[in-house]
Amino acid sequence: MEILLIRHAQSSNNALADERLRVVDPPLTDLGLRQAVLVAQHLAQGADSESAPSEAERANGPDGNGYRIDRLYCSAMHRALQTAWAIGRAKGVRPEVWVDIHEHGGMWLDHGEPQGIVGYPGMTRAEIEAAFPGIILPEAVGPQGWWDPRRGNESEESAIARAVATARQLRAWAQETPDAHIALVTHGGFLTFLLRVLTELAGDARVFFHHDNTGITRVRIWQDGYVSIRYTNRVAHLPHDMIS
Repeated sequence: MEILLIRHAQSSNNALADERLRVVDPPLTDLGLRQAVLVAQHLAQGADSESAPSEAERANGPDGNGYRIDRLYCSAMHRALQTAWAIGRAKGVRPEVWVDIHEHGGMWLDHGEPQGIVGYPGMTRAEIEAAFPGIILPEAVGPQGWWDPRRGNESEESAIARAVATARQLRAWAQETPDAHIALVTHGGFLTFLLRVLTELAGDARVFFHHDNTGITRVRIWQDGYVSIRYTNRVAHLPHDMIS
């Protein structure tokens, strides 16, 4: 099974010089919106011309143009939804929210003393459906949102557990549908946890997989569980001055 792991485009928090001004669920910046369009166009029309298929591997698309995507998943965070929405429109694929691929930490802000860390519920089902009509939502996205505010700032252990569960699901799909091509629009921190697990490193290993905004990582999981990492953080679709 072929998997494209894509970090979301630049969010307003990514562009801040002062992290004290962070918001809980940032939208894309103007640059981020342009990045999302470019990665969508690349996936719909471009070709992976920089790496020829290895033995027993196929090209990305049936005719060498565009990347085949059978299913497109994203987290329920606003920046991932916006990025996946652009990709889905370009590819003619309905995005599906996969709550568990959200960024490490969840929905929270540190307000400092005396309030401290406060959790927030995230976008509600109605808000997501209004902003992204036709998107596929699981039951986990409810009328009050998708994040339990009582959880506050998610621990690293919890994020690693999500990565383990996500990798387990990907491996199961690889056995059931070995010819499938899927894409996940997710987040930089979670991508590191997921790639550690997929490459059988410890979830808390001191290894970081850097991803720029809209950076693409290509992975193949074979039916026997063997994992091939073709490349990481490819941003050839962005002009140099748009890489962030």
